[in-house]
Amino acid sequence: MNGASKGMIIRILTALALGCATALPLSAGDSFETPVKGEILSGWQQADGTRMAALRLTLAPGWKTYWRAPGDAGIPPHFDWSGSKNLRGVGITWPTPEVFLTAGMQTIGYSGVLVLPIALAPRQDGEPITLRADLDIGVCSDICVPHQMRLSAIISGDNTKPTPSIVAALADRPLTAREAGVRTASCALSPTADGFEIKATMVLPSTGATEVVVIEPGQPNLWIGETKSSRSGKTLVAVGEMISDSGAAIALDRSDIRITVLGKKHAVDIQGCTPG
Repeated sequence: MNGASKGMIIRILTALALGCATALPLSAGDSFETPVKGEILSGWQQADGTRMAALRLTLAPGWKTYWRAPGDAGIPPHFDWSGSKNLRGVGITWPTPEVFLTAGMQTIGYSGVLVLPIALAPRQDGEPITLRADLDIGVCSDICVPHQMRLSAIISGDNTKPTPSIVAALADRPLTAREAGVRTASCALSPTADGFEIKATMVLPSTGATEVVVIEPGQPNLWIGETKSSRSGKTLVAVGEMISDSGAAIALDRSDIRITVLGKKHAVDIQGCTPG
């Protein structure tokens, strides 16, 4: 079985499992309310002319939504800003997510209220931004459902006072490698039947309790499943399998790899790794 087939089978089985979970609890007499509500927080004007704003998603009790790398059983979020006006670019800051178990599979996301900071760069400084965000997200409880929503707002004004909830979300981001005291981060590759095993070795202080390591390949055609991690002193090792969805040969740029370590005390965001 090649890498593409394996990736497709995993996704099909997961979709079937989630589809069954969706169908079983609902009957003809059931009513189903939207488990998530969204709004745009207009935020404040920054000194460089960009605007710091946020998407605020409020989830019903017991529901969660997913991080940018949601895990094997999760639904990755997708944002479309193309309906906006006077918008040159958007930068997202992801707060530190939680680790969940869904049907025995690890997923990564958020519960309660998610404030997702977004930095907005206008095409014309000083002019209002008409922001339209089309969201495709997954939400999960005892059932898992894809959900679409459209949020819109006119972002204007010269207010420079930071919004407390956005400031708190920015502060909740993972630490950078320098902030966390990461000394080295290397990635070694070895061939498997379906692709490559990737072994990330990091030298850094403990982030607390059991550490979950997420490795993102940084390329859309590559996929890395759940990793197994172990620590010895200041050395943390995570091993996973990387395959190509297309079945094509893998050409990996290690500078694109993003490693996130999720611990009880804090999280760490490591950009790139050296050959190991």
